[in-house]
Amino acid sequence: MTEPLHEECGIVGVYAPGEDVARVAFFGLYALQHRGQESAGIATADGQRLYLQTSMGLVSQAFHEADLRRLPGHIAIGHTRYSTTGSSKAQNAQPLVVEGAHGRLALGHNGNVINALDWRQRLSVEWGCPFSSTTDSEVVAHMLVNAPGLDWGERMGYLLRHLQGAYSLVVLVPDALLVVRDPLGVRPLCLGKLNGGWVAASETCALDHIGATFIREVAPGEAVLINGAGLQTIYHAPAEGRRALCVFELIYFARPDSRLDGTLVYQARREMGRQLAREHPVAADIVIGVPDSSIPAANGYAEESGIPYTEGLVKNRYVWRTFIQPDQRIRDLGVRLKFNPLREVLDGKRVVVVDDSIVRGTTTPHVVSMLRRAGAREVHMRVCAPPIRYPCHFGVDMATRAELIAARMDVPEVCQAIGADSLGYLSIEGLYRALRKPRNGFCDACFTGRYPIEVQLEMDKLVLERVPVPSELPPRDPAAVEQP
Repeated sequence: MTEPLHEECGIVGVYAPGEDVARVAFFGLYALQHRGQESAGIATADGQRLYLQTSMGLVSQAFHEADLRRLPGHIAIGHTRYSTTGSSKAQNAQPLVVEGAHGRLALGHNGNVINALDWRQRLSVEWGCPFSSTTDSEVVAHMLVNAPGLDWGERMGYLLRHLQGAYSLVVLVPDALLVVRDPLGVRPLCLGKLNGGWVAASETCALDHIGATFIREVAPGEAVLINGAGLQTIYHAPAEGRRALCVFELIYFARPDSRLDGTLVYQARREMGRQLAREHPVAADIVIGVPDSSIPAANGYAEESGIPYTEGLVKNRYVWRTFIQPDQRIRDLGVRLKFNPLREVLDGKRVVVVDDSIVRGTTTPHVVSMLRRAGAREVHMRVCAPPIRYPCHFGVDMATRAELIAARMDVPEVCQAIGADSLGYLSIEGLYRALRKPRNGFCDACFTGRYPIEVQLEMDKLVLERVPVPSELPPRDPAAVEQP
């Protein structure tokens, strides 16, 4: 993707007596690094106490051997974050640890709760909950640790009945792991077995990397408890209304080697490319994909069209993965820091470029221009998703509607704005034909404006930043680790 959308985070949970659960969680997060690169954290429990380590940066930057040794126990949760509610700073790193009426818990959250502001005000004023971060995740944590109910099943039921939006959660209490997915099932969450223990993760690729065996997905509206007695479903929301897995998980967010809703993501993207070729054929010499997420779709387009596939852009996979800021001269190089064209491959060719989306339309023109400078005679842009015309309110930091180029322009105008010879988007009907799934099981509001839950026309990811945190409460130290 030339203009990356930002997914909010990846989560992992481990219940495995006899295993080095902090290390297992670390490698699970490593496999989910694509879902968030701002901060990472792991919390563990030994049956009596919780231990925590969080840090800004990539998973590999956040943890060292000494850190893992300070995380004892047989239960762990982990989180890697991109901010969708609350800014990128240390106090917003997860897992978050809170205390309340039912003790102490740590929580990792993937998604976005759209009624978090109302609940934060209620929790603060009526329930007396102290807040040290500016995330909707802390709202969820305080709500759960103070929810009415005699056991975790009743408390989870309260949570699921009152929260709105997207929330796949891993929750750590001293003697158990809790796993829950919102009733719409917006974000993915799966379960696997590991040497007699259990693992939960945002994607199946994390299970593969740690040697766990995939068992099943957590059902929408299901809350699971894992402890010494094994795994049990402690609450399941009534099957009311639609399911709404984010369709962009299959288009872009999930790794191609993950399985979502029974579908290998790689195969889904390849079929999207085939369908795109049927809908928007063009006379050309080569097909290239924008690395990395568009490569399967580009292969599918080439197979269906009969036009040879080749690599035309080489991606620097480590660009911007540093805390060293570029100077203005290097910043001005822009997209050339991320992609380098293969001039000998492109020179004199009519090129089909397959990408998975055009969001703001600010980067794509530079890619088209780069290909022309490398000698491409024609550049035909093909997008294996419908035009993005509406913002996401369920955990993707996409853009405001005014920033989305397809909300302001029709397809010919977008084509002219990006400087391509032609432009074709996959249709909504073609997308679901490629997925071989019923449309009513997905959220596609970014294309259609039909949200599965009523939302405000525009929401602000920093809204909780403007809710004052009581000055007498010291900020949580995210790097603090409780010693045994």
